[in-house]
Amino acid sequence: MLHKISHKKMGSGHRPGLESLFHFSFADYYNPDNKNFGKLRVVNDDLVGPGVGFEMHPHHDMEIITYVIDGYLSHEDSLGHKGRVGRGQVQYMSAGTGISHSEYNHEDQPLRLLQIWMIPDQKGHPPSYGEFAFDWSERDHRWFHFVSDHQGTAPIKIHQDANFYIIALDSEKETQFAVKEGRQGYLIQIEGSAEINGETLNEQDALEVVEETLTIKANEQAHILMIEMKKE
Repeated sequence: MLHKISHKKMGSGHRPGLESLFHFSFADYYNPDNKNFGKLRVVNDDLVGPGVGFEMHPHHDMEIITYVIDGYLSHEDSLGHKGRVGRGQVQYMSAGTGISHSEYNHEDQPLRLLQIWMIPDQKGHPPSYGEFAFDWSERDHRWFHFVSDHQGTAPIKIHQDANFYIIALDSEKETQFAVKEGRQGYLIQIEGSAEINGETLNEQDALEVVEETLTIKANEQAHILMIEMKKE
């Protein structure tokens, strides 16, 4: 089963210095029929202007992955962590019993990022934070597995049965991704355009897939994220 979601039909938020695209019901976009896809609760595609950000605010009982597309994200939290991540790098935070953090664009260029929330396997995990600067070549024409559960082999471990993969394809290059029996996936066309099982996905479009193999051909340079999880 495939279901394409055009970015033109997603929710949006507009604040000074911040433009947001909401894949699921969030903040300024309320849609009771579009709250989640399995354990995937939030995907926000944010464009943050220079000097703009989110002041210190709390989270709890959520697994949060932030993937930087362009620019640099600066982080500070109540556990004492401070960090700065750039293009293709990842910030991970397990909110657990409670953590507060701030996120800012302190640079003179725009920041674009994906912030992704997954519901954890249970409440009450100890809070934690990490940053990961992966070499771009790890995702060059191959699926790079960078998030798994704690029984998996990816460098980032989350408290949920889910896997994150990223790939960068040159124009006309092809690949496949098998969503196996009992599994479902949420694919995000981060940049560029691709043909996927007869569907054209443009930048910021998404695709829901259940128990099906995807054949992907890049129409131009393409940057794609797949979030694979247990079927619900």
